[in-house]
Amino acid sequence: MHTFPQTLEGWLAHCEQLHPQNIDMGLARVGEVARRLALRFDCPVITVAGTNGKGSTCALIESVARQAGYRTGVYSSPHLVRFEERCRIQGDVVDGASLVAHFEAVERARTEGGAEVSLTYFEFTTLAILRLMSQARLDVAILEVGLGGRLDATNIIDADCAVITSVDVDHVEYLGPDRETIGREKAGIMRTGRPVVVSDPMPPQSVIDHAREIGAELWRFGQDFNYSGDKQQWAWAGRGRRYAGLAYPALRGANQLINASGALAALEALRSRLPVTAQAVRLGLAQVELPGRFQVVAGQPTLVLDVAHNPHSVAALTANLDAMAYFPATHAVFGAMADKDLKPMLARIGPLVDHWYFTDLPTPRAETAASLQRQWNALQMVAGGRRQVGTSLHASPEDALRAAMAAADPADRIVVFGSFYTVGGVLKDGVPRLQAKHLSA
Repeated sequence: MHTFPQTLEGWLAHCEQLHPQNIDMGLARVGEVARRLALRFDCPVITVAGTNGKGSTCALIESVARQAGYRTGVYSSPHLVRFEERCRIQGDVVDGASLVAHFEAVERARTEGGAEVSLTYFEFTTLAILRLMSQARLDVAILEVGLGGRLDATNIIDADCAVITSVDVDHVEYLGPDRETIGREKAGIMRTGRPVVVSDPMPPQSVIDHAREIGAELWRFGQDFNYSGDKQQWAWAGRGRRYAGLAYPALRGANQLINASGALAALEALRSRLPVTAQAVRLGLAQVELPGRFQVVAGQPTLVLDVAHNPHSVAALTANLDAMAYFPATHAVFGAMADKDLKPMLARIGPLVDHWYFTDLPTPRAETAASLQRQWNALQMVAGGRRQVGTSLHASPEDALRAAMAAADPADRIVVFGSFYTVGGVLKDGVPRLQAKHLSA
Protein backbone atom coordinates (compact mmCIF):
# COMPACT_ATOMS: atom_id res chain seq x y z
CA MET A 1 0.00 0.00 0.00
CA HIS A 2 1.50 3.33 -1.07
CA THR A 3 1.64 6.19 1.38
CA PHE A 4 1.46 9.34 -0.69
CA PRO A 5 2.59 12.81 0.37
CA GLN A 6 -0.28 14.91 1.73
CA THR A 7 1.08 18.35 0.78
CA LEU A 8 2.35 20.08 -2.34
CA GLU A 9 5.77 20.49 -0.69
CA GLY A 10 5.90 16.74 -0.07
CA TRP A 11 5.07 15.98 -3.69
CA LEU A 12 7.66 18.46 -5.03
CA ALA A 13 10.32 16.82 -2.84
CA HIS A 14 9.21 13.41 -4.23
CA CYS A 15 9.49 14.70 -7.82
CA GLU A 16 13.04 15.93 -7.20
CA GLN A 17 14.16 12.39 -6.24
CA LEU A 18 12.62 10.51 -9.18
CA HIS A 19 14.90 11.09 -12.13
CA PRO A 20 18.67 11.52 -12.18
CA GLN A 21 18.50 14.43 -14.63
CA ASN A 22 16.78 17.77 -14.27
CA ILE A 23 16.22 17.88 -18.03
CA ASP A 24 15.80 14.75 -20.20
CA MET A 25 14.43 15.73 -23.58
CA GLY A 26 11.89 13.45 -25.24
CA LEU A 27 8.13 12.79 -25.24
CA ALA A 28 8.02 8.97 -25.00
CA ARG A 29 7.95 8.76 -21.19
CA VAL A 30 5.72 11.76 -20.48
CA GLY A 31 3.46 10.76 -23.40
CA GLU A 32 3.00 7.26 -21.99
CA VAL A 33 1.93 8.61 -18.58
CA ALA A 34 -0.42 11.14 -20.28
CA ARG A 35 -1.98 8.23 -22.21
CA ARG A 36 -2.53 6.31 -18.95
CA LEU A 37 -4.14 9.44 -17.47
CA ALA A 38 -6.37 9.83 -20.56
CA LEU A 39 -5.30 13.48 -20.55
CA ARG A 40 -7.23 15.65 -23.02
CA PHE A 41 -8.63 19.17 -23.32
CA ASP A 42 -12.18 20.00 -24.41
CA CYS A 43 -11.36 23.64 -25.20
CA PRO A 44 -9.01 25.44 -27.61
CA VAL A 45 -5.33 25.19 -26.57
CA ILE A 46 -2.80 27.90 -27.40
CA THR A 47 0.83 26.82 -26.95
CA VAL A 48 3.50 29.53 -26.81
CA ALA A 49 7.20 28.87 -27.48
CA GLY A 50 10.13 31.27 -27.90
CA THR A 51 13.39 32.40 -26.36
CA ASN A 52 11.95 35.59 -24.83
CA GLY A 53 8.46 37.04 -24.51
CA LYS A 54 6.62 33.76 -23.83
CA GLY A 55 5.34 34.70 -20.38
CA SER A 56 4.26 38.16 -21.52
CA THR A 57 2.45 36.76 -24.59
CA CYS A 58 0.59 34.21 -22.43
CA ALA A 59 -0.42 36.93 -19.95
CA LEU A 60 -1.65 39.21 -22.77
CA ILE A 61 -3.79 36.46 -24.36
CA GLU A 62 -5.13 35.53 -20.91
CA SER A 63 -6.03 39.13 -20.05
CA VAL A 64 -7.90 39.82 -23.30
CA ALA A 65 -9.70 36.46 -23.17
CA ARG A 66 -10.80 37.11 -19.59
CA GLN A 67 -12.15 40.55 -20.54
CA ALA A 68 -14.10 38.80 -23.31
CA GLY A 69 -15.77 36.66 -20.64
CA TYR A 70 -13.86 33.42 -21.17
CA ARG A 71 -12.71 31.12 -18.38
CA THR A 72 -8.92 30.95 -18.80
CA GLY A 73 -6.19 28.63 -17.60
CA VAL A 74 -2.47 29.36 -17.95
CA TYR A 75 0.50 27.09 -17.37
CA SER A 76 3.85 28.88 -17.22
CA SER A 77 7.31 28.19 -15.83
CA PRO A 78 9.51 28.74 -13.97
CA HIS A 79 8.00 30.52 -10.95
CA LEU A 80 9.37 33.58 -9.17
CA VAL A 81 8.53 32.84 -5.54
CA ARG A 82 6.04 29.97 -5.13
CA PHE A 83 5.52 26.87 -7.25
CA GLU A 84 1.76 27.52 -7.41
CA GLU A 85 2.42 30.56 -9.66
CA ARG A 86 2.93 28.07 -12.50
CA CYS A 87 -0.83 27.65 -12.85
CA ARG A 88 -3.44 30.40 -13.04
CA ILE A 89 -7.17 29.77 -13.38
CA GLN A 90 -9.24 32.87 -14.18
CA GLY A 91 -6.15 34.99 -13.44
CA ASP A 92 -5.72 33.58 -9.93
CA VAL A 93 -2.76 31.47 -8.85
CA VAL A 94 -4.01 27.99 -7.89
CA ASP A 95 -4.07 26.86 -4.28
CA GLY A 96 -1.32 24.33 -3.55
CA ALA A 97 -3.75 21.97 -1.81
CA SER A 98 -5.85 21.71 -4.98
CA LEU A 99 -2.85 20.24 -6.85
CA VAL A 100 -2.26 17.35 -4.43
CA ALA A 101 -4.90 15.03 -5.93
CA HIS A 102 -3.44 15.58 -9.41
CA PHE A 103 0.10 14.73 -8.26
CA GLU A 104 -1.32 11.54 -6.75
CA ALA A 105 -3.09 10.69 -10.03
CA VAL A 106 0.18 11.18 -11.97
CA GLU A 107 2.05 8.94 -9.52
CA ARG A 108 -0.58 6.19 -9.81
CA ALA A 109 -0.44 6.39 -13.62
CA ARG A 110 3.37 6.48 -13.60
CA THR A 111 3.61 3.25 -11.56
CA GLU A 112 0.53 1.53 -13.04
CA GLY A 113 0.71 -2.26 -13.28
CA GLY A 114 4.30 -2.32 -12.12
CA ALA A 115 5.44 -0.79 -15.45
CA GLU A 116 7.09 2.21 -13.82
CA VAL A 117 7.92 5.23 -15.98
CA SER A 118 10.68 7.60 -14.92
CA LEU A 119 9.69 11.29 -15.09
CA THR A 120 11.77 14.41 -14.51
CA TYR A 121 10.60 17.04 -12.02
CA PHE A 122 9.41 19.22 -14.92
CA GLU A 123 7.55 16.38 -16.65
CA PHE A 124 5.82 15.19 -13.46
CA THR A 125 4.76 18.68 -12.38
CA THR A 126 3.63 19.56 -15.93
CA LEU A 127 1.37 16.50 -16.06
CA ALA A 128 -0.16 17.35 -12.67
CA ILE A 129 -0.92 20.94 -13.72
CA LEU A 130 -2.25 19.90 -17.14
CA ARG A 131 -4.57 17.39 -15.45
CA LEU A 132 -5.90 20.11 -13.11
CA MET A 133 -6.43 22.46 -16.07
CA SER A 134 -8.12 19.76 -18.17
CA GLN A 135 -10.76 19.35 -15.42
CA ALA A 136 -11.26 23.08 -14.71
CA ARG A 137 -14.04 23.64 -17.32
CA LEU A 138 -11.90 26.12 -19.23
CA ASP A 139 -12.89 28.03 -22.37
CA VAL A 140 -9.23 28.38 -23.38
CA ALA A 141 -5.98 26.80 -22.14
CA ILE A 142 -2.73 28.72 -22.62
CA LEU A 143 0.47 26.69 -22.29
CA GLU A 144 3.95 28.19 -22.07
CA VAL A 145 6.67 25.89 -23.38
CA GLY A 146 9.43 25.24 -20.83
CA LEU A 147 12.36 24.58 -23.16
CA GLY A 148 12.47 24.41 -26.95
CA GLY A 149 9.15 23.02 -28.16
CA ARG A 150 9.35 19.75 -30.11
CA LEU A 151 10.46 17.66 -27.11
CA ASP A 152 8.98 19.81 -24.31
CA ALA A 153 6.44 18.10 -22.05
CA THR A 154 3.74 20.64 -23.04
CA ASN A 155 3.92 19.32 -26.62
CA ILE A 156 1.99 16.16 -25.68
CA ILE A 157 -1.09 18.38 -26.09
CA ASP A 158 -1.98 19.26 -29.70
CA ALA A 159 -2.13 23.06 -29.95
CA ASP A 160 -5.13 24.54 -31.75
CA CYS A 161 -2.92 27.59 -32.26
CA ALA A 162 0.86 27.74 -31.83
CA VAL A 163 2.74 30.98 -31.14
CA ILE A 164 6.50 31.41 -31.60
CA THR A 165 7.57 34.68 -30.01
CA SER A 166 11.29 35.10 -30.62
CA VAL A 167 14.14 32.79 -31.52
CA ASP A 168 17.54 33.50 -30.08
CA VAL A 169 20.54 31.50 -28.94
CA ASP A 170 19.93 30.06 -25.46
CA HIS A 171 20.09 26.56 -23.90
CA VAL A 172 22.55 25.53 -26.64
CA GLU A 173 23.38 22.20 -24.95
CA TYR A 174 19.77 21.06 -25.47
CA LEU A 175 18.54 23.01 -28.48
CA GLY A 176 21.56 23.52 -30.72
CA PRO A 177 24.19 26.18 -31.41
CA ASP A 178 22.40 28.59 -33.78
CA ARG A 179 19.04 30.21 -34.52
CA GLU A 180 18.20 27.85 -37.41
CA THR A 181 18.63 24.72 -35.28
CA ILE A 182 16.83 26.28 -32.29
CA GLY A 183 14.03 27.49 -34.58
CA ARG A 184 13.49 23.93 -35.79
CA GLU A 185 13.05 22.78 -32.17
CA LYS A 186 10.53 25.54 -31.42
CA ALA A 187 8.65 24.81 -34.67
CA GLY A 188 7.82 21.38 -33.24
CA ILE A 189 4.72 22.81 -31.52
CA MET A 190 3.03 23.47 -34.88
CA ARG A 191 0.25 21.17 -36.13
CA THR A 192 -0.92 20.45 -39.68
CA GLY A 193 -3.85 22.59 -40.81
CA ARG A 194 -3.76 24.74 -37.65
CA PRO A 195 -2.59 28.32 -37.25
CA VAL A 196 0.93 29.20 -36.13
CA VAL A 197 1.65 32.81 -35.24
CA VAL A 198 5.30 33.79 -35.73
CA SER A 199 5.81 37.13 -33.99
CA ASP A 200 9.60 37.22 -34.38
CA PRO A 201 10.12 40.02 -36.98
CA MET A 202 13.10 38.12 -38.46
CA PRO A 203 12.33 34.45 -37.90
CA PRO A 204 14.83 31.72 -38.80
CA GLN A 205 14.09 30.15 -42.18
CA SER A 206 13.73 26.77 -40.42
CA VAL A 207 10.53 28.01 -38.70
CA ILE A 208 8.94 29.13 -41.98
CA ASP A 209 10.08 25.97 -43.79
CA HIS A 210 8.62 23.67 -41.14
CA ALA A 211 5.25 25.45 -41.25
CA ARG A 212 5.15 24.92 -45.02
CA GLU A 213 6.38 21.30 -44.85
CA ILE A 214 3.64 20.20 -42.46
CA GLY A 215 0.91 22.45 -43.91
CA ALA A 216 0.36 24.66 -40.87
CA GLU A 217 -1.55 27.91 -41.40
CA LEU A 218 1.22 30.51 -41.13
CA TRP A 219 0.66 33.98 -39.65
CA ARG A 220 3.84 36.04 -40.03
CA PHE A 221 4.62 39.31 -38.31
CA GLY A 222 4.97 42.05 -40.95
CA GLN A 223 2.95 40.07 -43.52
CA ASP A 224 -0.24 38.71 -41.93
CA PHE A 225 -0.30 41.11 -38.98
CA ASN A 226 1.54 44.24 -37.95
CA TYR A 227 1.43 47.23 -35.66
CA SER A 228 2.04 50.96 -35.94
CA GLY A 229 2.14 53.60 -33.25
CA ASP A 230 3.20 56.97 -31.93
CA LYS A 231 3.98 58.11 -28.40
CA GLN A 232 0.30 58.25 -27.38
CA GLN A 233 -1.29 55.13 -28.87
CA TRP A 234 -0.84 52.23 -31.24
CA ALA A 235 -2.83 50.24 -33.78
CA TRP A 236 -2.87 46.58 -34.78
CA ALA A 237 -3.87 45.19 -38.15
CA GLY A 238 -4.38 41.51 -39.03
CA ARG A 239 -6.16 39.57 -41.74
CA GLY A 240 -9.36 41.55 -42.25
CA ARG A 241 -9.35 43.01 -38.74
CA ARG A 242 -7.95 46.23 -37.30
CA TYR A 243 -7.81 47.80 -33.85
CA ALA A 244 -6.92 51.51 -33.79
CA GLY A 245 -6.30 53.98 -30.96
CA LEU A 246 -5.11 51.33 -28.50
CA ALA A 247 -3.47 52.32 -25.23
CA TYR A 248 -0.03 50.81 -24.69
CA PRO A 249 -0.03 47.45 -22.87
CA ALA A 250 0.31 47.72 -19.09
CA LEU A 251 3.47 45.58 -19.42
CA ARG A 252 6.28 48.08 -19.96
CA GLY A 253 9.06 48.00 -22.53
CA ALA A 254 9.37 48.45 -26.28
CA ASN A 255 9.26 44.69 -27.02
CA GLN A 256 5.76 44.39 -25.50
CA LEU A 257 4.15 45.72 -28.70
CA ILE A 258 5.58 42.74 -30.59
CA ASN A 259 4.30 40.41 -27.86
CA ALA A 260 0.88 42.09 -27.89
CA SER A 261 0.74 41.85 -31.69
CA GLY A 262 1.39 38.10 -31.53
CA ALA A 263 -1.24 37.70 -28.80
CA LEU A 264 -3.87 39.52 -30.88
CA ALA A 265 -2.94 37.47 -33.96
CA ALA A 266 -3.46 34.24 -31.99
CA LEU A 267 -6.91 35.39 -30.86
CA GLU A 268 -7.73 36.48 -34.41
CA ALA A 269 -6.62 33.08 -35.77
CA LEU A 270 -9.07 31.40 -33.36
CA ARG A 271 -11.84 33.95 -33.88
CA SER A 272 -14.38 31.37 -35.04
CA ARG A 273 -14.05 29.60 -31.66
CA LEU A 274 -13.02 32.46 -29.36
CA PRO A 275 -14.44 35.74 -30.66
CA VAL A 276 -13.28 38.82 -28.74
CA THR A 277 -14.61 42.37 -28.92
CA ALA A 278 -12.56 45.52 -29.45
CA GLN A 279 -13.50 46.54 -25.92
CA ALA A 280 -12.09 43.28 -24.51
CA VAL A 281 -8.85 43.96 -26.41
CA ARG A 282 -8.61 47.49 -25.00
CA LEU A 283 -9.31 46.47 -21.42
CA GLY A 284 -7.20 43.32 -21.61
CA LEU A 285 -4.12 45.21 -22.78
CA ALA A 286 -4.66 47.98 -20.22
CA GLN A 287 -5.03 45.61 -17.25
CA VAL A 288 -2.49 42.86 -17.96
CA GLU A 289 -0.06 42.10 -15.13
CA LEU A 290 3.09 39.98 -14.96
CA PRO A 291 5.71 40.43 -12.23
CA GLY A 292 9.37 40.65 -13.13
CA ARG A 293 9.01 41.81 -16.75
CA PHE A 294 10.55 45.29 -16.79
CA GLN A 295 8.56 45.92 -13.61
CA VAL A 296 9.23 49.48 -12.42
CA VAL A 297 8.47 50.06 -8.74
CA ALA A 298 8.15 53.72 -7.81
CA GLY A 299 10.11 54.72 -4.73
CA GLN A 300 13.27 56.42 -3.62
CA PRO A 301 15.37 55.02 -5.17
CA THR A 302 13.39 53.63 -8.15
CA LEU A 303 13.46 49.83 -8.40
CA VAL A 304 13.43 47.90 -11.70
CA LEU A 305 12.86 44.11 -11.73
CA ASP A 306 13.50 42.06 -14.87
CA VAL A 307 14.07 38.34 -15.48
CA ALA A 308 16.36 39.13 -18.46
CA HIS A 309 18.77 36.17 -18.44
CA ASN A 310 20.18 35.85 -21.96
CA PRO A 311 21.88 38.31 -24.38
CA HIS A 312 18.67 38.99 -26.34
CA SER A 313 16.56 39.89 -23.28
CA VAL A 314 19.41 41.87 -21.66
CA ALA A 315 19.65 43.93 -24.87
CA ALA A 316 15.92 44.68 -24.54
CA LEU A 317 16.33 45.56 -20.85
CA THR A 318 19.23 47.89 -21.71
CA ALA A 319 17.14 49.68 -24.35
CA ASN A 320 14.25 50.02 -21.89
CA LEU A 321 16.55 51.39 -19.15
CA ASP A 322 18.03 53.84 -21.68
CA ALA A 323 14.54 55.14 -22.46
CA MET A 324 13.78 55.92 -18.80
CA ALA A 325 14.28 59.33 -17.21
CA TYR A 326 17.71 60.44 -16.01
CA PHE A 327 19.13 58.82 -12.87
CA PRO A 328 22.43 60.00 -11.31
CA ALA A 329 23.53 56.41 -10.70
CA THR A 330 22.41 52.86 -11.53
CA HIS A 331 23.03 50.04 -9.04
CA ALA A 332 22.70 46.53 -10.54
CA VAL A 333 21.90 43.38 -8.55
CA PHE A 334 22.78 40.42 -10.78
CA GLY A 335 22.79 36.64 -10.46
CA ALA A 336 22.62 34.11 -13.29
CA MET A 337 22.95 30.48 -14.28
CA ALA A 338 26.41 29.17 -15.18
CA ASP A 339 25.27 27.93 -18.63
CA LYS A 340 24.36 31.41 -19.85
CA ASP A 341 26.40 33.43 -22.33
CA LEU A 342 27.37 35.97 -19.67
CA LYS A 343 30.03 38.11 -21.38
CA PRO A 344 27.73 39.72 -23.98
CA MET A 345 25.12 40.30 -21.25
CA LEU A 346 27.60 42.11 -19.00
CA ALA A 347 29.12 44.00 -21.94
CA ARG A 348 25.73 45.19 -23.22
CA ILE A 349 24.33 46.59 -19.97
CA GLY A 350 27.73 47.47 -18.47
CA PRO A 351 27.91 51.09 -19.72
CA LEU A 352 24.71 51.91 -17.75
CA VAL A 353 25.90 50.41 -14.45
CA ASP A 354 27.77 52.40 -11.77
CA HIS A 355 27.98 49.65 -9.15
CA TRP A 356 27.50 45.87 -9.42
CA TYR A 357 26.14 43.72 -6.59
CA PHE A 358 26.90 40.18 -7.74
CA THR A 359 24.96 37.49 -5.91
CA ASP A 360 25.10 33.76 -5.33
CA LEU A 361 21.83 31.88 -5.98
CA PRO A 362 20.31 28.91 -4.14
CA THR A 363 20.79 26.34 -6.92
CA PRO A 364 23.78 24.29 -8.07
CA ARG A 365 23.18 25.48 -11.66
CA ALA A 366 24.05 29.08 -10.72
CA GLU A 367 27.28 30.92 -11.42
CA THR A 368 28.95 32.10 -8.22
CA ALA A 369 29.05 35.80 -7.38
CA ALA A 370 32.87 35.59 -7.37
CA SER A 371 32.90 34.15 -10.90
CA LEU A 372 30.54 36.88 -12.14
CA GLN A 373 32.89 39.47 -10.65
CA ARG A 374 35.91 37.84 -12.37
CA GLN A 375 34.13 37.89 -15.74
CA TRP A 376 33.20 41.55 -15.29
CA ASN A 377 36.79 42.44 -14.31
CA ALA A 378 38.12 40.62 -17.40
CA LEU A 379 35.77 42.68 -19.59
CA GLN A 380 36.97 45.87 -17.89
CA MET A 381 40.60 44.92 -18.59
CA VAL A 382 39.81 44.50 -22.29
CA ALA A 383 37.96 47.82 -22.32
CA GLY A 384 40.86 49.52 -20.60
CA GLY A 385 38.84 50.26 -17.44
CA ARG A 386 38.02 53.80 -18.55
CA ARG A 387 35.28 54.19 -15.95
CA GLN A 388 35.48 53.28 -12.29
CA VAL A 389 32.72 50.79 -11.53
CA GLY A 390 32.45 49.35 -8.03
CA THR A 391 31.62 45.70 -7.43
CA SER A 392 30.68 43.70 -4.35
CA LEU A 393 29.79 40.07 -3.61
CA HIS A 394 26.68 38.86 -1.78
CA ALA A 395 25.33 35.55 -0.50
CA SER A 396 21.74 36.13 -1.68
CA PRO A 397 19.65 38.52 -3.79
CA GLU A 398 18.10 39.91 -0.58
CA ASP A 399 21.57 40.71 0.83
CA ALA A 400 22.58 42.31 -2.46
CA LEU A 401 19.45 44.48 -2.56
CA ARG A 402 20.02 45.59 1.05
CA ALA A 403 23.57 46.63 0.17
CA ALA A 404 22.36 48.51 -2.91
CA MET A 405 19.70 50.30 -0.84
CA ALA A 406 22.32 51.32 1.72
CA ALA A 407 24.58 52.75 -0.98
CA ALA A 408 22.04 54.37 -3.29
CA ASP A 409 20.90 57.97 -3.15
CA PRO A 410 17.13 58.68 -3.28
CA ALA A 411 17.30 59.84 -6.92
CA ASP A 412 19.21 56.73 -8.10
CA ARG A 413 17.77 53.51 -9.50
CA ILE A 414 18.39 49.89 -8.55
CA VAL A 415 18.03 47.25 -11.28
CA VAL A 416 17.56 43.64 -10.15
CA PHE A 417 17.94 41.27 -13.10
CA GLY A 418 19.11 37.89 -14.32
CA SER A 419 17.72 34.53 -13.28
CA PHE A 420 14.18 33.99 -11.97
CA TYR A 421 15.98 33.13 -8.70
CA THR A 422 17.48 36.63 -8.59
CA VAL A 423 14.20 38.48 -9.07
CA GLY A 424 12.25 35.91 -7.03
CA GLY A 425 14.73 36.34 -4.19
CA VAL A 426 13.85 40.02 -3.73
CA LEU A 427 10.10 39.36 -4.19
CA LYS A 428 9.93 36.66 -1.47
CA ASP A 429 8.12 38.89 1.01
CA GLY A 430 6.19 40.92 -1.55
CA VAL A 431 7.24 43.83 -3.77
CA PRO A 432 9.85 45.91 -1.92
CA ARG A 433 8.90 49.59 -1.62
CA LEU A 434 12.15 51.46 -1.30
CA GLN A 435 12.44 54.45 1.00
CA ALA A 436 15.65 56.40 0.96
CA LYS A 437 17.73 56.51 4.13
CA HIS A 438 17.04 60.16 4.86
CA LEU A 439 13.28 59.63 4.48
CA SER A 440 13.00 56.82 7.00
CA ALA A 441 15.17 58.51 9.65
